[in-house]
Amino acid sequence: MSRLKRFFITTLIGGVVVLLPITILVIVINFLIGLISNWLKPLSELLAGTIKLNHFFLDLIALVIVILFCFLVGLFIRTQIGKTSFAYIESTFLNLIPFYSTVKDIVQQFTGNKKTPFKQVVMADVFNSGALMTGFVTDDHENGMYTIFVPTAPNPTNGFVFHVHKDQIRFIKKDAQEAMRSVIGMGAGSAKLFEEE
Repeated sequence: MSRLKRFFITTLIGGVVVLLPITILVIVINFLIGLISNWLKPLSELLAGTIKLNHFFLDLIALVIVILFCFLVGLFIRTQIGKTSFAYIESTFLNLIPFYSTVKDIVQQFTGNKKTPFKQVVMADVFNSGALMTGFVTDDHENGMYTIFVPTAPNPTNGFVFHVHKDQIRFIKKDAQEAMRSVIGMGAGSAKLFEEE
């Protein structure tokens, strides 16, 4: 009887392990579709007054308009007038909004639009405790010391600056963007940093 019970429980857990990630993914996708649909609702309703189409097609047209608008804004920002105008708007208004700079930095890190000033990714044992921190070399010195920046998660714009000896750091042959994604993801994907190339 205990064997049958064990078989039932392990089989049930196996099914849950397979189905739960799929269910969560479906829920997340459904949530995102609902969120996008809510964002597009005002535009869809505006289009509904002028075009007689199915609700799905109205949302699709609204999405295309939003994508086209984003493209045109990106095109404008590539021009000298666009860069100057946006720099003025950002410095005068946007930077006064709380967390604007943080959100901007995170978005730029994820999209790869921000070049990091870091020379090398390292794993640092700053306190000689055996616990390693993901860090970035920002400067090296003639006396063999290194200055490293250890960002905090999930906001990599904050962190700590340490001056350490070479024997306290292990150089990692990984791209700074990949390491930064791991920091923003609160350690998710860190296994790649330990893979030897």
